[in-house]
Amino acid sequence: MRRFFTVIIPVYLLIACIACNSSQEPEQVGNGEAMPDNTGTFGSIRLDYADTGSEAWKEVRVRLDSFYQAQVKAGFNGSVLIGYEGKVLYERYFGFADREAKTHLAPDASVQLASITKTFTGASILYLYQHKYLNIDDPVKHYLSSFPYEGITLRMLLNHRSGLPDYLHWVPQYVKDGRTPIYNKQMLALMAKHKPPLQFKPGTRFRYSNTNYALLASVIEAVSGLSYKQFMERYIFDPLGMKSTFVFDPADGLPDAATISYKYNWVRDPVMFADGVYGDKGIYSTAQDLYRWDQSFYQNRLLDNETMELAYGPCSFEKPGIRNYGLGWRMLCYPDGYKIIYHNGWWHGNNTCFYRFIKDNFTIIVLGNKYNKGIYKQPPVLYSIVKKTEHTGDFAGDE
Repeated sequence: MRRFFTVIIPVYLLIACIACNSSQEPEQVGNGEAMPDNTGTFGSIRLDYADTGSEAWKEVRVRLDSFYQAQVKAGFNGSVLIGYEGKVLYERYFGFADREAKTHLAPDASVQLASITKTFTGASILYLYQHKYLNIDDPVKHYLSSFPYEGITLRMLLNHRSGLPDYLHWVPQYVKDGRTPIYNKQMLALMAKHKPPLQFKPGTRFRYSNTNYALLASVIEAVSGLSYKQFMERYIFDPLGMKSTFVFDPADGLPDAATISYKYNWVRDPVMFADGVYGDKGIYSTAQDLYRWDQSFYQNRLLDNETMELAYGPCSFEKPGIRNYGLGWRMLCYPDGYKIIYHNGWWHGNNTCFYRFIKDNFTIIVLGNKYNKGIYKQPPVLYSIVKKTEHTGDFAGDE
């Protein structure tokens, strides 16, 4: 967990002038009804670029470039995109996608999103809920018959109030080969067999656990009759034009354009047992494609406004403060009603940030493929450089 400071209340003056497939089969199948067609009539989301030729913007750009010169010297290797009202304000690529091959990062170089994947899994569950294919207040056992616990609902998985222990910690007790990937089906089978103890009574508190979203991926498969990879391609990636986005399967390896995951010292991070589990992580994408994902919510491509309000509603109130979790999103909820909707990620050498100032349609995306915990401190600096500031406050930097 990390905390640092930045601005919260936005001021529009500067921006206003600028803006002038896994091989595993699902445990169950769906109810036999055809899934809704999500291709729609909109077509893919096209990226537009803001007119940044003003003197005010040139000054901001110099400051951003200067900031990243220092970040690169400090070890940053990654992609950056800042967007406002559907237009790209700033986009840069620093370093290598594959250092050994001397392949530099580029717009089509996909990065492991790590826990930002949870935003896709959560939105997919809510899409199925919106279309009445499931009820998020149903017990998990209703959809996954081998699930060994009573009293845990899909909603509790979505908002991390299930009490389920993180599979990253308990699976190694039962799987001694730490280098061979397992998949969601094996993880669920291990859970059914060994029933690791709950951390607390379901529904009584928040505790972040990757197990929740791995199970939600299995629910998507059970309800839709599609693999998680197929569902994402059919209902999200292809309709939105996210051509460089995919679900990683270690059995398939990485496509040529995908980035290599590096430790801080440029040593490759090896594949291990958890790399086959998806839903909590596992989606590779680019800064441009992630911006398409961001903009899809403003255009109601996947979810309607009522469902998005459900997703953005804070769910845990045991501890005072502005930090909270909704249904698939971390958030900062301020007393004046202002919200920052975000998710960070960390898996192997990949550190990722996805910050959405939804009232302003202002977005910050930072994707790194070489371990650098300083990445989580970048969004508040970027925000303070681009937007004029009036107040200070907490700007969470959790994985």
